[in-house]
Amino acid sequence: MRSPANADRGLRLLMDKYSQELYWVIRRIVYDHEDSNDVLQNCLVKVYRNIHTFEGRSKLYTWLRRIAHNEAITFYNSRKRRRATSIDDEESYVGQTLSSDPYFDGNEAQVILQKAIATLPDKQKQVFMLRYYEEMPYARMSDMLGTSEGALKASFHHAVKKIEAYVANVTA
Repeated sequence: MRSPANADRGLRLLMDKYSQELYWVIRRIVYDHEDSNDVLQNCLVKVYRNIHTFEGRSKLYTWLRRIAHNEAITFYNSRKRRRATSIDDEESYVGQTLSSDPYFDGNEAQVILQKAIATLPDKQKQVFMLRYYEEMPYARMSDMLGTSEGALKASFHHAVKKIEAYVANVTA
């Protein structure tokens, strides 16, 4: 039988070990520091409430990352619906959010990259971020997303081409 004290201790250990990594999974989707922290807290609550459902068929980090990713996407989509944004609005929002964020330490090239990523369709954005930022192998991505490696490679290729075109247009 699982005691509340052990469950709390286990959650603290998970937080210590994975919070920073999960924060960056969320931050790359949500962009804003404060919103990312809120989504991380929601994620950790969900983990705490559902840890008993973890079956061990994947690595614990994969399960945690999937929850963080889903929470971030849910937040991102609800924010997008509330604002009823177009791609141009989303691109502008990303630029403004990053430029005014005291926790963002990237240069102008990073802002341009983030704006370019914001213009991608959701699936391409997801695949690009997993591959570019996390250097996740396609096989692991395939397991996590339930999509063939070939489709993931194609999505990544299309995302890179769109980002290259965006950057060339902005810097021209």
